[in-house]
Amino acid sequence: MNSIKTDFTIKDLENISGVKAHTIRIWEKRYGLLNPQRTDTNIRYYSNENLTKLLNIVLLNKNNYKISKIAKMPEEAITLSARELAFKVAVNDEAINAFKIAMFQFDKTLFNNTYNKLLHKKTFRDIFKDVFMPFLQHIGLLWQTETLLPAHEHFISNLIAQKIQINIEKLQYNVSNSSTTYVLFLPENEIHELGLLYLNYELVLRGNHTIYLGQSLPIDNLNYFFDGDQKICFITSLTVQPYDDKVEDYFEHLNDVLKGSEHKLIAVGRKTTEVQNHSFEANIDLYLSISDLLNVL
Repeated sequence: MNSIKTDFTIKDLENISGVKAHTIRIWEKRYGLLNPQRTDTNIRYYSNENLTKLLNIVLLNKNNYKISKIAKMPEEAITLSARELAFKVAVNDEAINAFKIAMFQFDKTLFNNTYNKLLHKKTFRDIFKDVFMPFLQHIGLLWQTETLLPAHEHFISNLIAQKIQINIEKLQYNVSNSSTTYVLFLPENEIHELGLLYLNYELVLRGNHTIYLGQSLPIDNLNYFFDGDQKICFITSLTVQPYDDKVEDYFEHLNDVLKGSEHKLIAVGRKTTEVQNHSFEANIDLYLSISDLLNVL
């Protein structure tokens, strides 16, 4: 965690903003929009303030503000105009950009206002699929390029989790019409639970009975559910854990626990590709993404 940098290269800015590095350089040299610093070896790097300013500029530029006009605006005016625009527009790409700004500025008000504007135009399900899922995929790319602080991810993830939990709470009086109980859990040391939380929402919405166990569950705890007569479908999501060289062992352990029972396991996530061609004695289904699973539920 400590190796994640707090200053950004121009490539980082490109990854986060979606603006080509060549364009960023033009905006910098021609209009003086960004002020990078330099290392002792004369390599340019950008501060968190530069990144936030660039995200604001991109939001304005995508909404018909010319770069030449933005360049003449005081920095405070750029921030205020982008914030006001995010409150007003809040649809798909603009909302995603607003959520990026909210994440890097730790701005809960901007997040909530953007979300509430979306609710006037979309259902919660549409917001999650059209906005939150692409946004979270982008966050995953930022992790791969080590341009995201854990604090940023935790802040925005907790806000999204709150919205999912509020919508699950609204469904608490739904009558279950399912003969199967869905037990949702994450592998040990896995804390990325937004996808699993949303699956819980979708299952409850569809009238299913669920038991949500959440983060970091030892496999042997699943034995508790084998004593009753209820048919169980376990669902797990693999984002970071287990590490790639441990995925096969993890599924072998799951197979040993489940084989010989009538219960089923569904595993979701990129790491399932590590065992895609593996044969199991237990009833185990693999899906690359949440979307793939929802298409068959």
